Amino acid sequence: MMTQVLDSHAVFVYLEKEPGYEKVSAILARSAETGRDLLMTTVNWGEIYYITRREKGEETAEEVIKVLDSFPIEVVEVDKALAKQAGVYKAAKKMSYADCFAAALAKMKKAELITGDKEFKEVEGEIKILWI
Repeated sequence: MMTQVLDSHAVFVYLEKEPGYEKVSAILARSAETGRDLLMTTVNWGEIYYITRREKGEETAEEVIKVLDSFPIEVVEVDKALAKQAGVYKAAKKMSYADCFAAALAKMKKAELITGDKEFKEVEGEIKILWI
Protein backbone atom coordinates (compact mmCIF):
# COMPACT_ATOMS: atom_id res chain seq x y z
CA MET A 1 0.00 0.00 0.00
CA MET A 2 1.14 3.50 -0.81
CA THR A 3 2.23 5.94 1.88
CA GLN A 4 -0.23 8.82 2.24
CA VAL A 5 0.19 12.48 3.20
CA LEU A 6 -2.60 14.38 4.94
CA ASP A 7 -3.16 18.01 4.07
CA SER A 8 -4.69 20.21 6.77
CA HIS A 9 -7.86 20.42 4.64
CA ALA A 10 -8.42 16.67 5.05
CA VAL A 11 -7.99 16.94 8.82
CA PHE A 12 -10.49 19.82 9.04
CA VAL A 13 -12.98 17.83 6.93
CA TYR A 14 -12.66 15.02 9.45
CA LEU A 15 -12.80 17.21 12.58
CA GLU A 16 -15.77 19.26 11.35
CA LYS A 17 -17.58 16.28 9.78
CA GLU A 18 -17.81 18.03 6.42
CA PRO A 19 -18.54 16.21 3.14
CA GLY A 20 -15.73 13.69 2.64
CA TYR A 21 -15.59 12.97 6.38
CA GLU A 22 -16.30 9.25 5.87
CA LYS A 23 -13.40 8.87 3.45
CA VAL A 24 -10.91 10.51 5.83
CA SER A 25 -12.31 8.53 8.78
CA ALA A 26 -11.82 5.26 6.88
CA ILE A 27 -8.23 6.22 5.98
CA LEU A 28 -7.43 7.01 9.65
CA ALA A 29 -9.05 3.76 10.82
CA ARG A 30 -7.21 1.66 8.21
CA SER A 31 -3.92 3.31 9.18
CA ALA A 32 -4.51 2.53 12.87
CA GLU A 33 -5.37 -1.10 12.07
CA THR A 34 -2.58 -1.81 9.60
CA GLY A 35 0.19 0.50 10.79
CA ARG A 36 0.18 2.02 7.31
CA ASP A 37 2.11 5.26 7.06
CA LEU A 38 0.17 8.50 7.26
CA LEU A 39 2.41 11.56 7.13
CA MET A 40 2.03 15.30 7.72
CA THR A 41 4.64 18.05 7.88
CA THR A 42 5.21 20.13 11.00
CA VAL A 43 4.13 23.13 8.90
CA ASN A 44 0.71 21.59 8.21
CA TRP A 45 0.41 20.51 11.85
CA GLY A 46 1.06 24.13 12.85
CA GLU A 47 -1.42 25.33 10.24
CA ILE A 48 -4.16 23.25 11.89
CA TYR A 49 -3.22 24.76 15.24
CA TYR A 50 -3.15 28.40 14.09
CA ILE A 51 -6.38 28.21 12.08
CA THR A 52 -8.22 26.59 14.99
CA ARG A 53 -6.78 29.07 17.48
CA ARG A 54 -7.67 32.05 15.28
CA GLU A 55 -11.22 30.83 14.65
CA LYS A 56 -12.11 29.11 17.94
CA GLY A 57 -9.59 30.19 20.58
CA GLU A 58 -6.64 28.74 22.44
CA GLU A 59 -8.57 26.15 24.46
CA THR A 60 -10.17 24.58 21.39
CA ALA A 61 -6.85 24.70 19.51
CA GLU A 62 -5.16 22.77 22.33
CA GLU A 63 -7.98 20.18 22.30
CA VAL A 64 -7.70 19.78 18.51
CA ILE A 65 -3.93 19.26 18.76
CA LYS A 66 -4.46 16.55 21.42
CA VAL A 67 -6.92 14.80 19.10
CA LEU A 68 -4.59 15.22 16.13
CA ASP A 69 -1.66 13.79 18.11
CA SER A 70 -3.77 10.73 18.97
CA PHE A 71 -4.19 9.94 15.26
CA PRO A 72 -1.85 7.42 13.59
CA ILE A 73 0.04 10.23 11.84
CA GLU A 74 3.79 10.65 11.70
CA VAL A 75 4.56 14.37 11.84
CA VAL A 76 7.62 14.93 9.63
CA GLU A 77 10.10 17.64 10.58
CA VAL A 78 10.97 20.06 7.81
CA ASP A 79 14.57 19.79 6.62
CA LYS A 80 16.35 21.76 3.91
CA ALA A 81 15.45 19.30 1.12
CA LEU A 82 11.74 19.48 1.98
CA ALA A 83 11.87 23.28 2.35
CA LYS A 84 13.61 23.55 -1.02
CA GLN A 85 10.97 21.42 -2.80
CA ALA A 86 8.23 23.50 -1.14
CA GLY A 87 10.05 26.59 -2.39
CA VAL A 88 10.12 25.19 -5.92
CA TYR A 89 6.34 24.78 -5.78
CA LYS A 90 5.76 28.19 -4.20
CA ALA A 91 7.87 29.94 -6.83
CA ALA A 92 5.95 28.40 -9.74
CA LYS A 93 2.44 27.57 -8.48
CA LYS A 94 -0.50 29.54 -7.12
CA MET A 95 -0.60 27.72 -3.78
CA SER A 96 -0.32 28.68 -0.11
CA TYR A 97 3.10 28.09 1.40
CA ALA A 98 1.73 25.46 3.80
CA ASP A 99 0.11 23.58 0.90
CA CYS A 100 3.47 23.60 -0.88
CA PHE A 101 4.95 21.66 2.07
CA ALA A 102 2.23 18.98 1.90
CA ALA A 103 2.79 18.65 -1.86
CA ALA A 104 6.57 18.56 -1.42
CA LEU A 105 6.33 15.79 1.19
CA ALA A 106 4.07 13.74 -1.09
CA LYS A 107 6.53 14.18 -3.97
CA MET A 108 9.62 13.33 -1.93
CA LYS A 109 8.04 10.24 -0.33
CA LYS A 110 6.35 9.17 -3.60
CA ALA A 111 3.15 9.26 -1.56
CA GLU A 112 -0.49 9.98 -2.24
CA LEU A 113 -1.78 13.33 -0.97
CA ILE A 114 -5.21 13.30 0.68
CA THR A 115 -7.05 16.59 0.21
CA GLY A 116 -10.15 18.32 -1.07
CA ASP A 117 -8.38 21.67 -1.46
CA LYS A 118 -8.64 22.75 -5.10
CA GLU A 119 -5.30 24.60 -4.85
CA PHE A 120 -3.64 21.21 -5.33
CA LYS A 121 -4.89 21.06 -8.93
CA GLU A 122 -1.69 23.08 -9.53
CA VAL A 123 0.43 19.96 -8.85
CA GLU A 124 -1.97 17.25 -9.98
CA GLY A 125 0.37 16.23 -12.80
CA GLU A 126 3.35 15.87 -10.46
CA ILE A 127 1.97 13.99 -7.46
CA LYS A 128 -0.76 11.43 -6.87
CA ILE A 129 -3.83 12.96 -5.19
CA LEU A 130 -6.73 11.22 -3.48
CA TRP A 131 -9.55 13.77 -3.68
CA ILE A 132 -12.04 13.77 -0.82
